[in-house]
Amino acid sequence: MLELTDSHAHIDDAGFDGDRDAMFERAGRAGIRHIVVPAIDKASWTRIADLCNKRPQALPAYGLHPIFLKQHRREHLNDLRTYLESNHAVAVGEIGLDFFLPELDPAAQREYFVQQLHIARDFDLPVIVHARRAMDEVTSTMKRIGGLRGVVHSFSGSLQQAEKLWELGFHLGIGGPVTYERAQRLRHVVATMPMERLLLETDAPDQPGACHRGERNEPANLVEVLEVIAGLRGVDASVVAHATTDNARGLFRF
Repeated sequence: MLELTDSHAHIDDAGFDGDRDAMFERAGRAGIRHIVVPAIDKASWTRIADLCNKRPQALPAYGLHPIFLKQHRREHLNDLRTYLESNHAVAVGEIGLDFFLPELDPAAQREYFVQQLHIARDFDLPVIVHARRAMDEVTSTMKRIGGLRGVVHSFSGSLQQAEKLWELGFHLGIGGPVTYERAQRLRHVVATMPMERLLLETDAPDQPGACHRGERNEPANLVEVLEVIAGLRGVDASVVAHATTDNARGLFRF
């Protein structure tokens, strides 16, 4: 059986409360051996820690997501440092910038993003980055700070933007959107990109693939992403599975 890594899934979400055990069983049958679980706010940290302590295949990441800006407080940045000192984590995340939603204050987002990048560097942890309509600023900010590694999850940018991330040593997280035939720009990037910079993800419960349109997404659906990417690259699915799990293991050090 293939060994797969879902590098981004919010399986602590309440949408899984009714069938979380069954969700893990389906993931196991699909070959999903590792699931990185990023946080969205301070309240989610202990929930994720408890989940990951019970499920060894679940790997925790802690951070403050830009979309949930109203739930963050400046002191949560210091709390994040304290939490990382006493709790295992494979990454700082989900962090980043979101300029799609007009109600999110850009200046406040930038402060949280920059501070969390420094925290990640101080703890020698990779970052899991959200960049919606903010790719160029995200990339330039990470380049300016330096000494960082990580993944831009749900990448949807251009080849030129991808190349700038690869120059920084960053990975691209690719999930459900690549399964839609209309995503021609993304498909071109994925078909030609360096395999060593590729990670698979679901972003569950969001971003289901074309075969699960309108459904709740979950880690077992990663197989659909795998098969589409293998087809785009003209290789066997086992090649992509092996490479992306190796990439995740190298980045997150699990």
